[in-house]
Amino acid sequence: MESKRLGRRTAAVVFAILAAPPHGVIFTERAAHLRDHPGQIALPGGSVDPADGGDLRRTALRELHEEVGIAAERVTILGELPMVQQRRANNFDVTPFVATVAPGPLTIDGSETAAVFTIPLAVIIEELTHGTVAVGEVSVETYLLDYESRRVWGLTGQILRKFIEAWNDPANPLRAAVEATLIA
Repeated sequence: MESKRLGRRTAAVVFAILAAPPHGVIFTERAAHLRDHPGQIALPGGSVDPADGGDLRRTALRELHEEVGIAAERVTILGELPMVQQRRANNFDVTPFVATVAPGPLTIDGSETAAVFTIPLAVIIEELTHGTVAVGEVSVETYLLDYESRRVWGLTGQILRKFIEAWNDPANPLRAAVEATLIA
């Protein structure tokens, strides 16, 4: 499913929360050789593929499996956040899905992923800030989170902000859905 807007590409990511304590959210460090955003921190996900049949959930689950080895059977998709538009290069329209992941191993695909790590959900909710990041000669205003020598910012920072907004909105059922699937 290509975006209807000329020149834009469609992608999906998973805000994947481990069901077991401390309920870490899965992030990847993109491989240095990748064309799009090499070395950056991201949520598992990527571009829609014709095999996905236009289903963004299928895209998100396929990418989660390819990048960190999580089979769809371990994933419970609980909701969808509003689409986020990439502001600069690559012109992606990204749909984030919120999911919990049953316990089990993570397996890195070295062709796409340099590392996988988690940030506790509570840290994301409490410590996401707004600031600037230098990108070459340009300062970019962004949501950002520094955690254990890694910096989450840009499109991923925007998605974290969308999640926090949904989490804190009493009219949004997302928080109750997430909390109902977490293991105490």
